[in-house]
Amino acid sequence: MKTIMLTAALIAAPTLAFAQAPGLEETCSLVARNFEMATAVKVGVVQSFPELTPPGVRLTYSTELDAEPASITDTIECQFEKASAPFKLVKFCLNGTCYAADEKNPERRRRFEEAQSLLSRSN
Repeated sequence: MKTIMLTAALIAAPTLAFAQAPGLEETCSLVARNFEMATAVKVGVVQSFPELTPPGVRLTYSTELDAEPASITDTIECQFEKASAPFKLVKFCLNGTCYAADEKNPERRRRFEEAQSLLSRSN
């Protein structure tokens, strides 16, 4: 019986990360959607860290809305100025490539500025 309970707890553990900071999570998924130029993204596992400085979110997503959970493997990490609205993006990384205002690469800096611009329009 203890083994079954432990197994159930381990299986449920990834879902415990959901809805820790819904506003941050929604904003980060919006950054992914805008970057991918998609009308929607399917979100998989979400980890949010509103208590850290800077507050952040890491999530997996797919542009295929009918994707099976195992195939939702694209990742985005977002960092924000503060954990409360309005959410000002300070950095985001997609599959290991990061974009920020202080980025030396002009293309990456431009993508960051575009992400900020699109977010400001949605507020």
